Amino acid sequence: MLGAIAGDIIGSVYEAHPIKTVDFPLFSAQSTFTDDTVLTIATALAIMTPMAYSAAYRTMARAHPLRGYGSSFRRWFQADTAPPYHSFGNGSAMRVSPVGWAFDNEAKVLHEACNSAAVTHDHPEGIRGAQATALSIFLARQGSSKTAIRSTIQSHFGYDLRRTVATIRSDYSFRISCQETVPEALICFLESNDYESTVRNAVSLGGDSDTLACIAGGIAEAFYGPLPDSIRRETDRRLPDAFKEVISAFNRKYIMPHSPS
Repeated sequence: MLGAIAGDIIGSVYEAHPIKTVDFPLFSAQSTFTDDTVLTIATALAIMTPMAYSAAYRTMARAHPLRGYGSSFRRWFQADTAPPYHSFGNGSAMRVSPVGWAFDNEAKVLHEACNSAAVTHDHPEGIRGAQATALSIFLARQGSSKTAIRSTIQSHFGYDLRRTVATIRSDYSFRISCQETVPEALICFLESNDYESTVRNAVSLGGDSDTLACIAGGIAEAFYGPLPDSIRRETDRRLPDAFKEVISAFNRKYIMPHSPS
């Protein structure tokens, strides 16, 4: 899931200042984690502990309240009890990457992605976005080719993945729905040749850059393997110790056992 978190941090600078080029500094003094990272960590916590997704999201968001949450989610986590609010925003997809690593068959991945989304994003598109992201990560870490990933996601979810980064970039702007974010993030991965080019593609669309790079980066890590050391170091030094402890525990339990010896 570090690929998702690094993508969030890299994209954070460009959310308010969108760009339309892949030529940009990956990190700056202003690069920081946003709500995408906070809730990704919360998803990992819910998977590793008896904590429900709703409790994990509320606990982590309240501990880090000024990280760019949407207004509906902010009202939700500030309430002690609140129902899902039928959202199809991309928040369900940005936080789901741990699900793609922690479960070992497609049915479990789809079921758990639905569970993680539905506590807030119970609209069918919100659930579909989380499931498509998690399934892409699962397929990538299982060794599926890009052709197979593209075909599976198109057939399962109806996303048009035949477009190119260049054609999307030409008229893309800030979008917050799953259906206008997840396919684009997937295309950024499909058209890449490594982790860094995936994230550069995502930021270059000029949209919700931290979330696009978070979703695409999570898939890229599963496909290409561990992040480059330079990106890992820059990401690590921007994270609280408590986050790093969760990431290490999650890696030991779910990622390292799947790594080649």
